[in-house]
Formats: sequence, structure tokens, C-alpha cells
Amino acid sequence: MANKLVSEMRLPPHLAHLLAARRLTTAKDVLSLPEVELMGVLDAGIHTARAAVAHVSEIACPPYQTALALLESVRLGGGGRLATTLRGLDDALSGGIPVGKLTEIVGPSGIGKTQFCLKLALLATLPECYGGLNGRVVYIDTEFKFSSQRIVEIGKKSFPQIFRQEGLAQKMAGRILVVRPTSLSDFTQSLEQMKVTLLQHDVKLLIVDSMAALMSSEIEKSKTGLRQHPLRWALSFLKSIAEFSRIPVVVTNQVRSQSNDDGYHYSFEVEKKGDSNSAEKFESHLVAALGIQFAHAVTIRLVLEAHSGHRFIKVAKSPMSPAVAFPFTVESSGIILLSDEGIDVPGPEITSIRCQGENVLAR
Repeated sequence: MANKLVSEMRLPPHLAHLLAARRLTTAKDVLSLPEVELMGVLDAGIHTARAAVAHVSEIACPPYQTALALLESVRLGGGGRLATTLRGLDDALSGGIPVGKLTEIVGPSGIGKTQFCLKLALLATLPECYGGLNGRVVYIDTEFKFSSQRIVEIGKKSFPQIFRQEGLAQKMAGRILVVRPTSLSDFTQSLEQMKVTLLQHDVKLLIVDSMAALMSSEIEKSKTGLRQHPLRWALSFLKSIAEFSRIPVVVTNQVRSQSNDDGYHYSFEVEKKGDSNSAEKFESHLVAALGIQFAHAVTIRLVLEAHSGHRFIKVAKSPMSPAVAFPFTVESSGIILLSDEGIDVPGPEITSIRCQGENVLAR
């Protein structure tokens, strides 16, 4: 909450005006100064400086809850979740994608990341009586893959009883606000305006598809030593949006070769020795493109991968679930689990991303 704006804290008017006049605009600006230095900046006494720190600390610090209260919230179906309608996955995530947190969807090209995001976008717009959030969605489409036609198709196949109603398909599609930044500076400007948009338009879900595509073009222009700077800022801002607005924030991530550390690229393929089965001929060795800093920032990491003739959704990181995987397929109604029974994932495979290219590209 360090980036929380002082102007949004509803401080006593005299204190808010004083901080604004001294250009102390965020919680970090106020709380990072020693008392004596803050007194000098504010040109005020010790009591005013301490009052400023106390007010900002109280508002900026996240509220606490007891473990018992959190347990009761989950038991009663609360805690804020966007259900994916994939029963096994929702059970593993204690009800779905959590609000106020960052959720990452990572996997190779063509595996189904955008299909997953389109279904989530549709679900967030549905009335609450159908399991939706009855709100709007901001969909940041950096790769120009968003498809209104596909959204309507998923809706008609998944919820025919709803989409038979005249004009409802158009109403649902009209609730999804698509933003298509062409550069990191465009993306930055979009994020800076986002908090106002979220409040004004009753937004219940923010999707960035994909973060890696946006960062790759910027990093190609920068030196390797600077590669984490724009990512660090974007992650911090996205987390503050999730916490401030109490909505789910879902970000997709690409993959790159495990042996190539200086770029954001797709996988290389390695021929498996002694394997005569053409369907299993190539297996890629992949890691998430945005690296360890991104992995630490997200609360939930869902890995979409392909092996053994199937695609899988793997819960690779979650505070409420062990690592489990669910086989899935992509149909006209969106992503469908082939089984609601999760497959336990052994330790070495939790962080790996597997892709047998022919299995994915042939579908």
C-alpha cells in the first residue's frame, strides 16, 4: 500500500492541504521520512508530524483479520472470489480467483491463456444469480487477441438460458472495456487513469493479456541491467489497484527457453532421444518469461502446459492449495476440465512448464 495516494485517504482537511503543498503525494513519501525531517518539510511542530504519520499509517496499512475470521469467511463462501465454473479448479482455489490479489496465467503460445481470460471476462459481467459479479471488466489487450465474437460464442454455449434473451449478448459485451496500448508508455498512462475508471464504471475484474508481450518490446530497447525497472513499477501499481479496488487482477505471462536468459522468447524444442512416437517427438523446456520477480509478486500462479497427450491447468502457486493439475480441453464453450479430480504434482514439476509442441499446435 506504499503507493496509496494521500489525496484518496480522506485525511483531516488541514493535514491533507499541508501534505499536498509540500508535494508528499503517497504514503511512502510520508512514512519514509524521519520525524525530524518531516517536521522540516512540513514546517510544523512534532505534534503535527506525528499526527501525519499516525493518520497515514492507519489508512495505508492493510486491515488485519484473525485466522478464525478468515476460516469462517471461507466456510460461508465469502472472502471474495470470481468462480471460474471449473469445479475442480474452483475447489482447489477455495471458490475461484481471489479479489484484491494478482493471479498469473502462464503458458506457451496457443495453449489457452486468452481463452481462459475471455471466459473470466464473461463471467464477471453476468448477474450474481448466475454466479457472476454483475459488473464491468477492463481488458488490457496488448496482443490484439481479444475477440467479441468469441466472447458471445462462449456465452451462448455456456449459458444458453441467459443468452437466449434478446439483447443480453450485446449487454454483456458492452460491459467489457477493451484497452489496447501499443507501448509501455501507453500502458503506464492507462494504469494511472485506472483507479478513477474502476470507481466510475463499477469494474469488477481487470485483465492484462499479456504482460510479457508489453515488456518484451521495451526490454529490447533497454540494457539488460535495466530490464526489471519498468516491470517493478507496473507490478507495484497493479497490486495497489487490486488492493484498493478489491477486485481480481489477472495477468497472463508468456514463456521462454530455460537456457536463454537475455530475452523474452518462446521455447526451443528438443528432440527426445529414442522416442519413435511422433505425437511425443518434441518437448520444450520452458520457464516463465517475466522471471522470479514476477513470480514472487503474484498470489496465484496457474500454469497451462501440455504433456502425455493432454493439456493441463496446474495450480503451481497458491496459499490455499497444494500443487495439483487438471486435464482440460478448449471447446466452443471455452475451457472444459476433463476431470474435477486434481492430480498431485511432485516437487520437481511444480515450477516446470512442459510443452510437447505437436500436441498443442495440432489442436
